[in-house]
Amino acid sequence: MGKNYIESAKLIDKSALYTPSEALDLAVKTAKAKFDETIELHVRLGVDPRHADQQVRGAVVLPHGTGRTVRVLVFAKGEKAKEAQEAGADFVGAEELVQKIQSENWFDYDVVVATPDMMGVVGRIGRILGPKGLMPNPKSGTVTFDVAKAIADIKAGKVEYRVDKTAIVHCPIGKKSFGVEKLQANFNTLMDALIKAKPAAAKGQYIKSVSVSSTMGPGAKVNPTKVLD
Repeated sequence: MGKNYIESAKLIDKSALYTPSEALDLAVKTAKAKFDETIELHVRLGVDPRHADQQVRGAVVLPHGTGRTVRVLVFAKGEKAKEAQEAGADFVGAEELVQKIQSENWFDYDVVVATPDMMGVVGRIGRILGPKGLMPNPKSGTVTFDVAKAIADIKAGKVEYRVDKTAIVHCPIGKKSFGVEKLQANFNTLMDALIKAKPAAAKGQYIKSVSVSSTMGPGAKVNPTKVLD
């Protein structure tokens, strides 16, 4: 661990459960890197991801965005391709983009959107896009004929959340430079979405633990009973 991390860790009581605003304040104060660090939310859920009926996945538009410039690739043809270009997509195409990804291992984009009629084509590179979390999915709003809205939402700060194999959701909620107030608004929006996404099959305590941290900093634990206070 580096000197900055060790110094930052002294500010956080590992045994304490903070309110969201206290934890976010600590995340900002302990972000000591020379760049504008991302503030991340980590939530352990009371689900078993091995069961299909306990998957937690979706997307939500954060009120203050993520602070990132997101590059969007859209698979579409004809009028929908034109619509995507007019809406500000960074890359638009069809089979030729599939070939480019296959032959050049091309990944100069952050989110992939596809119209439903293009999913047969996109499916050819599912094994390439899937492991990188780039495969379009209806649950996250990235498989749609309304490509203009999908692009607008993504550019405005839409984030996708998905429980991993260890039942934890990791998601960015902004930058250090946002300040606590904006970060808390984003925090509340994402936590509200996660709570609403609770699977019917999930039993017992759903929100098991919550923490926030900067890219290079230590985590501050949030009291799970206070997440929307």
